[in-house]
Amino acid sequence: MTWKLTKFELDNPNLLVNESLLSLGNGYLGVRGNFEEGYEEGYKSIRGAYINAFHDETEISYGEKLYGFPAKQQKVLNVIDAQTVEIYLDDERFSLFEGEVLVYERNLHMDAGFAERIVHWISPQGKEVKIHFKRLVSFVAKELFALDITIEPITPVGQVKIVSTLNGDVSNYVDKEDPRLASGHAKRLHVTDVRQEERISLVKDTTYSTRLEVACASIAKVQAENHDYSSELKEMSVEETFFCTGTAPIHFTKYAVYTDTLRHGDDVAERAIKLLKQTQNKTFVELLAAQKAYLDDYWAISDISIDGDEQVQEGIRFNLYQLLQSVGKDPASNIAAKGLSGEGYEGHYFWDTEIYIFPVFLMTNPTIAKNLLLHRYSILDSARERAKEMGHEKGALFPWRTITGPESSSFFPAGTAQYHISADIAYSYIQFYLATQDEAFLKDYMAEVLFETARLWADVGHMQNGEFRIDSVTGPDEYTCIVNNNYYTNVMAKHNLLWAAKVFERLKETDGERLQQLAGGLELTETEVAGWKTAGDNMYLPYDETYKINAQDDSFLKKDRWDLKNTPTEKFPLLLNYHPLTLYRYQVLKQADTVLAHFLLEDEQDFETMKNSYDYYEQITTHDSSLSSCVHSIMAAKLGYFEKAYEYFNETARLDLENTHKNTKDGLHMANMGGTWLAIVYGFAGLRLKQSGLSFAPSLPAEWNSFEFRLQYQGRLLKIRKERETTSYTVLQGDPLTIAHNGEILGLESGKETLV
Repeated sequence: MTWKLTKFELDNPNLLVNESLLSLGNGYLGVRGNFEEGYEEGYKSIRGAYINAFHDETEISYGEKLYGFPAKQQKVLNVIDAQTVEIYLDDERFSLFEGEVLVYERNLHMDAGFAERIVHWISPQGKEVKIHFKRLVSFVAKELFALDITIEPITPVGQVKIVSTLNGDVSNYVDKEDPRLASGHAKRLHVTDVRQEERISLVKDTTYSTRLEVACASIAKVQAENHDYSSELKEMSVEETFFCTGTAPIHFTKYAVYTDTLRHGDDVAERAIKLLKQTQNKTFVELLAAQKAYLDDYWAISDISIDGDEQVQEGIRFNLYQLLQSVGKDPASNIAAKGLSGEGYEGHYFWDTEIYIFPVFLMTNPTIAKNLLLHRYSILDSARERAKEMGHEKGALFPWRTITGPESSSFFPAGTAQYHISADIAYSYIQFYLATQDEAFLKDYMAEVLFETARLWADVGHMQNGEFRIDSVTGPDEYTCIVNNNYYTNVMAKHNLLWAAKVFERLKETDGERLQQLAGGLELTETEVAGWKTAGDNMYLPYDETYKINAQDDSFLKKDRWDLKNTPTEKFPLLLNYHPLTLYRYQVLKQADTVLAHFLLEDEQDFETMKNSYDYYEQITTHDSSLSSCVHSIMAAKLGYFEKAYEYFNETARLDLENTHKNTKDGLHMANMGGTWLAIVYGFAGLRLKQSGLSFAPSLPAEWNSFEFRLQYQGRLLKIRKERETTSYTVLQGDPLTIAHNGEILGLESGKETLV
């Protein structure tokens, strides 16, 4: 069933993976798929609940700290635990690791917005019971996490005891052996308030350094024939106990509301209590109905329907569902590399957002896409400060990894040196404007971001022999660092510079008052803007005459090639098994670099150059990064390598469901999830969004009978369906539209299907 993910495993490695796969979230709050009662002793668990952007700062320790190295690192925190519920049958504690398990399954309902665990169990002393756990994180009331448990004794049970805990004594998961995880600073919260009022339990925690506060208010309710109640305030938790007669089914519901300083101001405890009181009288059934209504609206536009492969269908729906659960929907937040499903990469925001995730929402939910851009705008001042710190007189250098703006990457060769993130952000602003024609957004936000990022390129680069060159940067490929004239960086900078000049001229023609206001505030002159155009028009884009390809950078093709064919399987990923300098000395790629540039800015090169480049770089790309295979799929489809396109696509579609990178336990790979959508829509459907409008070049994988999806574009809702011999386009809502199909101009009438 492609709307329901089902799991049966009880071994520790799979339970850890399933904690990520069955996680729930809404963009603000995320809760991992842990067992309410926990596992057996000796089992590892990454028990977690996370609030997007809620973080602390820790000192970065350097053996030798040089100028400009970040002093502190931000880190998303595991917050107050409201999951814990223990069940006792006449003092026998329920555990799936004791007694006899007759039925056990877990389901994630992606069309209904909840997870469940269905259990039929016999205790070691022979007591038989059915237990049905349900949980949700509300899409409608963003602060709410709710649990619903039905306990049905099958054999006589004298007493069922339910112990519900709200625990502020929490810490983060660390692993000193994996650079993708934090290696220290597990404990960054301390409990500052524990109380109970009118059956409402409250715990408040405060971070050690940033002094941000988080509160959780919870209330539990029981429906049973008879029950008694007691509660105990402990130093860092509240424990509630319900003593129920076991002669009839028991229904337990727990509501937990989370608040934090970033969204709720100074009095987070009182805000949590107030919000809980507004919610607590809604039944779990009513909460489920609200989830379903929200998701009906989401799937009506965002679903991709595939006929011919249920595994892939499940994969794309799972990926789109998890993106929705993790993407920030307020200006305080973005989307972390692992979303709200785990602690990998410490909750940081990367370029993943703009290049792999933003396009999904841009074309299906522009409101969410706009919020992602507004978050970047909110940290523009930090980017200006970082540019100055890095020696630039003007401009904005966005941080490689951050939460609220400061650079959090301590390894500058594969961090700060990736200057391309500023061009990536500018690219996403341009794409938003092309998709929405939002003139107010251009004036209020886009122009300033483009001007400040263009200034960065003008300062970091230099003219030499009539060409504009950019030295000492790192492109997307982190196995090749600190190089001159990385093709990806240069071509994206060119795009940034020329669009900044274009927007300046546009404002001069259409809104001189706004331009004067901007230029005055930024001390921007027409001479400076002319310099941007000169730099963009004369940007050096490395090209190798021998191979007829774009060289990844000035020195890349001069290096020896890494022997991937004879590298032992256990040596992958290379970053965990070889020193960075070893990797830097060879032609070997972690992920798509020049090939990615050819996807994003295909008009910069002719078809043969892109084909030759693809053929060359594919042979030396490890795809050690989850961001790589989707790009190779998209470009393979463009180049006519249709079997290869499908092979690469398959690597993305179920990457987390099958744990192919062996680290899903640390959280889901959000960029890859976006990449799956990209591989279908930009790959198989051949979508391109340019100043000239929308164009498509559809192809159908041999394994499929058809696929169908919807897009939002300039106030219209479009439906695109690809079958074996035909493609159909329909404007479901909005004005008529002109598009290109395989280079042929098509006029689409509103409400009428156009078949080609």
